[in-house]
Amino acid sequence: MWGFNAKKKNNLALAEEENFTFLGRGVDFKGVVNFDGTVRIDGRLEGEVHTKGTLIVGEHAVIKGLVTTGILITSGKIQGNITAIEKVQILKPGILIGDVRSPIFSMEEGAHFHGMCDMGTSMWMDQERQDRQDRENVHDLAAHRGKVRVQDLQP
Repeated sequence: MWGFNAKKKNNLALAEEENFTFLGRGVDFKGVVNFDGTVRIDGRLEGEVHTKGTLIVGEHAVIKGLVTTGILITSGKIQGNITAIEKVQILKPGILIGDVRSPIFSMEEGAHFHGMCDMGTSMWMDQERQDRQDRENVHDLAAHRGKVRVQDLQP
């Protein structure tokens, strides 16, 4: 009996720590919104959405504008540019029209995407440039040794 109440209290404490916001079907919103925690949108939103947590876009949702989030999971319609810190996941029958910046991008069969996707290749290019510069700064020891050996062989 005591264990049940303790578990119930722990679950309530966890639920209170996590912020969960829900914009239901039939809600139309225009403007800039900032959220903490997890957000689920099933209505229409025009403007900007910002959250460091997870943004879930429902099947009937329509978003037009800029989206910045930790994780984006969508099965709705989004028209705009997306920046996700962790990942972007498009589920069937989702439609995403716009550019995406995210280290992880996945798309389920039956989903649609039209735009450019940047998964951090600029970091690879910067690393390649640095590697090239490092190689230029290394002296060719084999060539140097060859010259020394030629001198040693002459009487």
